[in-house]
Amino acid sequence: MDLFSPKAAPAEWLVIATAVAALAVTVPRRVWLVARNAITIAHEGGHGLVALATGRRLEAIRLHSDTSGLTVTRGRPTGIGVVLTLAAGYTAAPLLGLGGAALLGAGLVTLLLWIATALLLAMLVMVRNAYGVLTVLLTGTAFVLVSWLTGPEVQSLFAYAVVWFLLLGGVRPTFELQSKRRHGGAPDSDADQLSRLTHVHPGVWLFFFHAVSICSLIGGGRWLLGF
Repeated sequence: MDLFSPKAAPAEWLVIATAVAALAVTVPRRVWLVARNAITIAHEGGHGLVALATGRRLEAIRLHSDTSGLTVTRGRPTGIGVVLTLAAGYTAAPLLGLGGAALLGAGLVTLLLWIATALLLAMLVMVRNAYGVLTVLLTGTAFVLVSWLTGPEVQSLFAYAVVWFLLLGGVRPTFELQSKRRHGGAPDSDADQLSRLTHVHPGVWLFFFHAVSICSLIGGGRWLLGF
């Protein structure tokens, strides 16, 4: 299997169809409450990956059925490492989508699928609750089955749908967090923890999360549509 062999992009109408499919699981609330589990995997995985990259010790990752999650790390309670780790959560899904769009723009469908599988397997090692293990295992299994049992056309459509979902689904959580904070909820959100660490107002961090997700959607969308 050649991971670096470019594959032709699907027809434009199929790319648009995968975007519509991603919207269909992002916009309706009932469907989103299930689909959001995948965004939570990216969110907590982002915390964990950046924690390791900045020299912190990753203790555990937990994913819950209400689509919340928790990543436990050890290290200095202040400093750039913990700031980057906290900032990685809400930006993880959009940036993963942007990276995925870049790979798809280069035709590297197989490489994208295997990178995603490898990341999920690495995360599975650190998950410490049954629901989290089940969620990550099912998601990883989907990638493995598509990679091994389907042809190039199906693999390509699956990859495009996943990347569109990361880009589109990565926008919604920050709006949800903003709404919760407006009504007095989520006092210990990533934005609030970052505010306490950096003495920067939580609204500025929310703006940062919005900027990353929206810019990633615009940039990734252009790559996926071949603009």
